[in-house]
Amino acid sequence: MSNGPTSNLETSSLFQLTAVRFKLFLREPEAIFWTFVFPILLAVGLGLAFRNRPADVLQVAATTPQLTQKLASDKGLTASTMNEADGTHALATGSALLLAIQNPDGSVSYKYDDTNPDARTARLIADRAIQTASGQHDAVRADNQLVHEKGARYIDFVVPGLLGMNLMGPAIWGLGFAIVEARQKKLLKRLVASPMPKWQYLASFLLSRLIMLVIEVVVFLGFAGLAFGVPFRGSLWQLGFLCILISLSFSALGLLTASRAKTMEAASGLMNLVMLPMWILSGVFFSASRFPAIIQPFVRALPLTAAIDALRGNMLQGTSLSQMLSQITILLAWLVIPFAISLKIFRWR
Repeated sequence: MSNGPTSNLETSSLFQLTAVRFKLFLREPEAIFWTFVFPILLAVGLGLAFRNRPADVLQVAATTPQLTQKLASDKGLTASTMNEADGTHALATGSALLLAIQNPDGSVSYKYDDTNPDARTARLIADRAIQTASGQHDAVRADNQLVHEKGARYIDFVVPGLLGMNLMGPAIWGLGFAIVEARQKKLLKRLVASPMPKWQYLASFLLSRLIMLVIEVVVFLGFAGLAFGVPFRGSLWQLGFLCILISLSFSALGLLTASRAKTMEAASGLMNLVMLPMWILSGVFFSASRFPAIIQPFVRALPLTAAIDALRGNMLQGTSLSQMLSQITILLAWLVIPFAISLKIFRWR
């Protein structure tokens, strides 16, 4: 005898199967994270980076002290004096957006990259500042010298960021999942009975990354150089050293996240927890300096931020290793400390 519609609904196969789907979903922390938490955290991070704030102060240069003084009179500009050769180099490395050149006949030439939106803005503000300081509108005749310098384009800015992110992903995911899979299959239980030192097993994962590292870096940077003309102004051997150090640092983080995880789901959650702040805060696609000053110490301490800053310094500005000691120190700390902790807490079963 039927108890009515409610009883039929509760015993319905469709109802029961649907309820099972919901229960299985709620038992998967990583599914909940990517569905509900990640979009909120991403919105918060991007909201902080692109919040309403006063207009940026743009860096420009001029060939005479008089021009520099006129440019600096505008609150939207920070001006410095340098000769034309140094100013052109500053444009190429992105340390200046515009160079104002004083011509013998009293006119001014503006050298800048018209494909850069900030440079176009600097051109308008610079001309306004010079004309106003000269006493009337259009008191000084001006012309443009458009330059498209490699190193100051957005693609040049983003390629080192993508390289750093590419070094992070395989290092953390590849090593972490390999260890957890071996633990699930009871392979680690067999290894612990051998006379093999624990540190050698963990170090083998770090060293294995170096083989694939060469292929990954050469293919990606080779494509970036050939397809987009991305410059490599620094020493290539120093760039190679940085890539190795960066990869080893992230590999140590991968070892740490997998040291005690028993399931793939747990390892995935830990890895996403480690990488999420770096995806949002480390300046892969836009400058990390956009975030508020109060969180800048945390942002600068992240290994991906140090990695990207070091890669951009080497590739775009030709910065030597001796000039990026802070970034190297941060990367070394993220290599040594997580690896040492992994040795202490590593679980074989």
